[in-house]
Amino acid sequence: MAEYEDIESLRRDLMQATLGHVAFDGWSWAAIHLAAEDLGLDRVDAENAFPGGPAEVLELFSTEADYAMLAAMEEHDLASMGVRERVVLAVRTRLEQNERHQEAIRRGLSFLAMPQHAGLASKLLYRTVDAVWVAAGDASSDYNFYTKRILLAGVYSSTLLYWLEDRSEEHEDTWDFLRRRVEDVVRVGGRLGRTVGRLGEVRRGVKGLRPRGPRGSFARRR
Repeated sequence: MAEYEDIESLRRDLMQATLGHVAFDGWSWAAIHLAAEDLGLDRVDAENAFPGGPAEVLELFSTEADYAMLAAMEEHDLASMGVRERVVLAVRTRLEQNERHQEAIRRGLSFLAMPQHAGLASKLLYRTVDAVWVAAGDASSDYNFYTKRILLAGVYSSTLLYWLEDRSEEHEDTWDFLRRRVEDVVRVGGRLGRTVGRLGEVRRGVKGLRPRGPRGSFARRR
């Protein structure tokens, strides 16, 4: 049996070993148990490492992929790139890093599509698009923060599905698709953010008024 200094190392190795079985057994306890055998672990050790079962293994896989993407982005000269280029690079990097796990990702989408996993699906998608914007240097803290992430969630999801079915050389069709969608997000996101910001100013202004006079005219609160 392999020796592990900490539970996190065991979990990472077990997750990686599980990926090799997901293509045939899906995100299931069967895949986890087979991975445990590969590592010389007892099933009980595997179950203790992931008490949440396959969903917990999938969550770790997605989280580790986000961190790997962020680490890879730090190796690029991001200061010389525009926001669109950075977002495209971040999404492309995350997908390319996991190309060998395409079938596991495909199975993961089916797993997350089940009603009981809707919460996890939303959480993982949010974490990924947030990581992409962080990698792109987004420092917004107003309405733009949420607008950008909501719009990119749609772009990332559609690009992921396109990538899984893309048979073009080196996935060039996927990257063209991604660039077009990101152009839309950055353009629409900025426009929506400005609109929402103006609405916020109007709302604050209205709150500062009170009715006065028989016709209900308004006066600034003192």
